[in-house]
Amino acid sequence: MADVDPKLLEILVCPLTKTSLRYDREAQELISEAAKLAFPIRDGIPIMLVDEARAIDAA
Repeated sequence: MADVDPKLLEILVCPLTKTSLRYDREAQELISEAAKLAFPIRDGIPIMLVDEARAIDAA
């Protein structure tokens, strides 16, 4: 499981809402609370495409 570069995490924002993201290391996802989406990280590379994101429950 590869970690994402912290400097990259500082500059990445949600492509939909332009808000900051939360890194979920265990799930290897970047979470957009505003858009309720989880963007996958594959081989250490964040996939910042809305079509690739997983919807997360409000609960």
